[in-house]
Amino acid sequence: MLKLTNTLTGTQEAFTPSDGEHVRMYTCGPTVYDYAHIGNFRTYVFEDVLRRHLLSKGWKLTHVMNITDIDDKIIRRSVELGVDIHTYTAPFTKAFFEDSTTLKIQRPDIITPATDYIPEMVELVEKLLAAGYAYREGDSIYFRISRFPNYGRLSRLDKRELKIGARIDADEYEKEEPRDFVLWKAPKDDQEPRWDAPFGTGRPGWHLECSAMAMKNLGATLDIHCGAVDNIFPHHDNEIAQSEAVTGKPFVRFWVHGEFLLVEGEKMSKSKGNFYTLRDLIERGHDPLAIRLELMRVPYRKQLNFTMEGLRGSQSSLDRVKDFLFRLKSATLEAGSDPGIASGTASARNQFEAALDDDLNTAQGLGAMFELIREANIALSENRLREDNRREIFDFFQTIEQRLAIVPPLESVVQGDQEIDALVARRNEARRNRDFAMSDQIRKELVDRGILIEDTKEGTRWRRK
Repeated sequence: MLKLTNTLTGTQEAFTPSDGEHVRMYTCGPTVYDYAHIGNFRTYVFEDVLRRHLLSKGWKLTHVMNITDIDDKIIRRSVELGVDIHTYTAPFTKAFFEDSTTLKIQRPDIITPATDYIPEMVELVEKLLAAGYAYREGDSIYFRISRFPNYGRLSRLDKRELKIGARIDADEYEKEEPRDFVLWKAPKDDQEPRWDAPFGTGRPGWHLECSAMAMKNLGATLDIHCGAVDNIFPHHDNEIAQSEAVTGKPFVRFWVHGEFLLVEGEKMSKSKGNFYTLRDLIERGHDPLAIRLELMRVPYRKQLNFTMEGLRGSQSSLDRVKDFLFRLKSATLEAGSDPGIASGTASARNQFEAALDDDLNTAQGLGAMFELIREANIALSENRLREDNRREIFDFFQTIEQRLAIVPPLESVVQGDQEIDALVARRNEARRNRDFAMSDQIRKELVDRGILIEDTKEGTRWRRK
């Protein structure tokens, strides 16, 4: 049974879709004013693992993700450059999906750019005005939080004093003060984008966008809403207020939030020189698969300290997986099954499933995988592993790939390159003569050429890296 920590209740709860069959999930996507950084991608990777695990349960899934292509930052930067917001945001939207593909993040079923849903946002504001939850101040429209008694229950603001009548126009708050938030903003100058509405020309506030898009595509009540912890207040509290004020129904059953990412123990900042996009890390020579593994090695609800040493460790872990799978694939095995290895494989699979069911405990799931690698390597060395065991282990790694997407691609065993074969033969002769310095030198030359070798009981096998 899948259990998830629900931010709304603060407890871990068993999850099933409200109708038992169809999961309706909404995830906060990027604000496309710049390239997404690794802190952003930690959230998107955990949501991808959740998506994959939900699908493994046999449920139907409709996964909606928004693209915020209009907000204060976007308007400010597009005005500075003298371009319209679509011209400004299009390259960053394209880059986000390219980066997501590079990290093997599955594409959501429905992607909702905010500017495609202006009519739905206008309709939502009209309903809030009619019900007395919204009011006009100047040419802007605000949500009256004093009319919504449960305001702030997600972030547990109930013990704080509400700023009755105080308003905030900014999409992002500088202080954690519950104030009437803007639903519809009047343009400040002629350069700001605007849309016509019955209550005045303007543009939507950031918080309004997600409610309109989520309910349009998933209905009044969502099964799961994901995001990073910095979205809890004010963004998600505001979503709850404006949505439930209109529908009178719970907006979301399960709120699932990912923790922050630090870099070398500090908050990521361009001024500190520890701000990385995915592209920065790839340009430094890091494997995207190692980056994905590093972003998930700590469970999503725990803070991750992202370090270059940790990233190198994740690369070593991937190399260990790849070396094992190469050894397993190239070994000559007898028919049949070793009961001990069969039992160990079944146990690893059960532990892996239980770990992901336990609030997506990726650390324990990876631990089950590496324990099986250790046991299977010993069995290979002792000539105990059999053909049926190999098939079962490869089936398990196919499951790991489906859920975590961190299994390195495995090249075929290659022989027949005369030059490489000659170097391998020279290395083997040096080893027989106990000339280990020469053996190591040749091995290094092979590695420098991108050739990995494996010494097996059937002889030396090699493959291209």
